[in-house]
Amino acid sequence: MLATETRVARPMRIGLVGYGTGGKHFHAPFMMAAEGVDLTGIVARAPATIVSVREDFPDLPVYASLTDMIAAGGIDAVTITTPPQTRRDLVLEAIEAGLHVVADKPFAPSAEGARELDAAAKAKGVVLGVFQNRRWDSDIQTLAKVIRDGSLGKIWRVHSRMDFDDPATLEAGPTGGLLRDLGSHLVDQMLWLLGPAVTVDAQLDFVDLPQGRTDAGFTITLRHESGAHSHISASKLNHLNTRELRAYGEAGSYVAQSMDIQAQSIFAGKRPVNNLKDWGFEPPANWGALRTAKGVSPVKSEQGRYHDYYEAFAQAVLGGGLPPVTAEEGTRTLAVLDAARQSAAEGRSISL
Repeated sequence: MLATETRVARPMRIGLVGYGTGGKHFHAPFMMAAEGVDLTGIVARAPATIVSVREDFPDLPVYASLTDMIAAGGIDAVTITTPPQTRRDLVLEAIEAGLHVVADKPFAPSAEGARELDAAAKAKGVVLGVFQNRRWDSDIQTLAKVIRDGSLGKIWRVHSRMDFDDPATLEAGPTGGLLRDLGSHLVDQMLWLLGPAVTVDAQLDFVDLPQGRTDAGFTITLRHESGAHSHISASKLNHLNTRELRAYGEAGSYVAQSMDIQAQSIFAGKRPVNNLKDWGFEPPANWGALRTAKGVSPVKSEQGRYHDYYEAFAQAVLGGGLPPVTAEEGTRTLAVLDAARQSAAEGRSISL
């Protein structure tokens, strides 16, 4: 768990650009729960979205554009969580204005585009972070603890499966697709757990939608520099709701089936700021099982804490240092996604 030890002298003042599902459910509630973070305004344009902002934050200013928010002043940073095809220009506008930026995933169309944004931020001297919040999922934090404490010995392989029966949220068309959506999270998790990848093998499942041909499912195999390999899969159109992690090592195995507890709590109307102590724990029925020569033992859930991302980002902005997920890390994830698309198209393994 990434906990903040040294507190900043004053809150980081941050604006939120976009209030769709991402802004409403995965950014604003965790900004409000993060120590050292002050949400100061929201950019929203559609009338229904503005109504939603007013209902949730009646005292916050609402701006019609990032340009208007910048002109109003009084902010240190912005989070860009608009549709993927709009993010590049908004990130560059914020950087040019001297603002620090949290870019939602995928934070660029490709690894090449990510390097462009990284270079722009470094040239301007601002912090650019990528919102890979699922590193702070309860199940991944628990698996990370099992790996770190040596319970499994040398890690051989990890399997990660995330299926949602949720066709309405599939981002359609050539700029969308499940690979760039859930794939961004699942690949980032494996790179974070097991280190850089050296080869990528992938298969994609496509559907033809009015917006264009769209990848709606995928399987990816990564071989890591560490010698471990990971196997990642996801779908949204196959009428499944399953989240499973399996890890195999020299000393045994670990298997967990979770319920995506933070997301489920948010969609149920709960907010971390109201009960932070009990937030984000998988129920005992969903605890993973560690199997070794000593037998089978349940592994208590670690806390899921998306708000830790924003606390760490505030530290980087106001106290110096790196953001919790750097643009370089985001670029490596996008390089894997680029290679996965190439692998699926050409039917071969791609070396990184």
